[in-house]
Amino acid sequence: MSARMEETPRYADPLANTHEVFNQPPPLQDYNLFTQDNALMEAVRANGAGWAEEALTAFGALTGRAETIELGFQANENPPVLDTHDRFGHRVDRVRFHPAYHELMRIALEHGLHSAPWTDPGPGAHVSRAAHFYMQSQVEAGHGCPISMTFAAVPALRHQEDIAAEWLPRITARAYDPSNVPDGEKTALTIGMAMTEKQGGSDVRANTTRAYALGAGGPGQAYELVGHKYFVSAPMCDAFLTLAHTDKGLSCFLLPRWRPDGTKNPMQIQRLKRKMGNVSNASSETELRGALAWMIGEEGRGVRTIIEMVAATRFDCMIGSAAGMRQGVAQATHHARHRSVFGERLDRQPLMRNVLADLALESEAALAFTLRVGRALDNPGDAHEKLLARIATAVGKYWICKRSAPHAAESMECIGGSGVMEDSIMPRLFRESPVNAIWEGSGNVQCLDVLRAVGKEPGVMNAFLDEIESARGADRRFDAYVDRLRGDLGDMEDIAYRARDVVERMALAMQGSLLLRGGSAAVADAFCAGRLEPRDSVQFGGLPRGVDAAAIIDRATPVC
Repeated sequence: MSARMEETPRYADPLANTHEVFNQPPPLQDYNLFTQDNALMEAVRANGAGWAEEALTAFGALTGRAETIELGFQANENPPVLDTHDRFGHRVDRVRFHPAYHELMRIALEHGLHSAPWTDPGPGAHVSRAAHFYMQSQVEAGHGCPISMTFAAVPALRHQEDIAAEWLPRITARAYDPSNVPDGEKTALTIGMAMTEKQGGSDVRANTTRAYALGAGGPGQAYELVGHKYFVSAPMCDAFLTLAHTDKGLSCFLLPRWRPDGTKNPMQIQRLKRKMGNVSNASSETELRGALAWMIGEEGRGVRTIIEMVAATRFDCMIGSAAGMRQGVAQATHHARHRSVFGERLDRQPLMRNVLADLALESEAALAFTLRVGRALDNPGDAHEKLLARIATAVGKYWICKRSAPHAAESMECIGGSGVMEDSIMPRLFRESPVNAIWEGSGNVQCLDVLRAVGKEPGVMNAFLDEIESARGADRRFDAYVDRLRGDLGDMEDIAYRARDVVERMALAMQGSLLLRGGSAAVADAFCAGRLEPRDSVQFGGLPRGVDAAAIIDRATPVC
């Protein structure tokens, strides 16, 4: 044997480890989504829901658990499946979901995310519910769609007292029953919405679905609907609010999946949509082949009836997009705190600090705006709050949802290549980020709705400006911005053409006002410097000199 063969091996084990894992962050899990979110705690208190802190703390612990976070991954890795027929050939129109989806639904419904402000109204009720929904949405966004629609159906159904008396106790029940049986056999129900048709989209007056009275007709009476609905979200809900034409015009109807006699209502699912985001939630195309439904509200005024449902779902779009931003910031700052690059921790590197602080500003501003709308909804008897809610919902829905996509992309880039991997939450946040900007009325629809509200009720703009002016004198940059905005609002020439620019600046003025009246001087100063002063950069990470980036990042970073 040669001398070379007789040498002692350098490694005793020929299958020795090639490397050790280091300079990687621990998973962001087993933390509290409420107590480790300073902006959320401050906004909850500022908007009248401080009484809910104990419940929110408990819910923050639940939504931060590793097991709960894993439910979101499982629900998206196992999307819903449609069975149009059973194995014997009977039409069943059944959508099967993964158990993780059902568990997320159970958590949400048992905690009243679909009903709390209706069953327990009072100061801070909408704010508390929004804070709960904000945390739940960070775990998984798709199942929030049926939660939101069930919540939003309540004010619309109240237009028909007799039907509301029968249905609302089961709609607002804090329970989840996914069984595929007639609603009469269930004590807890969920409600969906079926408005869109392929030829109309947002223009629901172009709908062609017809409603035929089975008797005298009119509010509360039975009809059969014939037509096609191009986008029915959460088709396993127990009933749906929808629109159809009678001889008196477009009217609103409650359409159950089952007839009272226990037979299946002919609302037939043609296919499930293949979506880039919102994967855990089923969305479908359906044919209504003489489907039984009851008219809700005044005949021929269906848009006015169902718009209350739409307004509530738009508010939830604000919550959902703000939640996505918060999760993006949490992931990015957590990564940067535990990652070192070029010999220094990533969140201490100047350029990364600029980016992280800018992302945190956007997140805090979105949350502040959202919960302020929640406070307005909690006080419908106050003239200012009612007018503010009318216009601020459209302004906030436009801007917050519009900012979600670039925010998700930048948050992903902070993490780098690992952020693109599907075993990270970041790809899901990115795919989800455009959804709320499109659903419940796209950006153009929101901006035109602002103009419509101002045209019909001039007091809404006064309420909006009065709210903004509450911060007058707190910062010279803010005051100058509001002065410019007021001047531009007085120029109505080509206002529809300029609507996006005007609404964007309205949103920024509102966010600046709220942050100046909020709890963090560093955040307010940076927002005024980075959003209200003229700047050349339109990318995240373009904050000017002098902002306290370290303080902003520290308050935004969860401890895990």
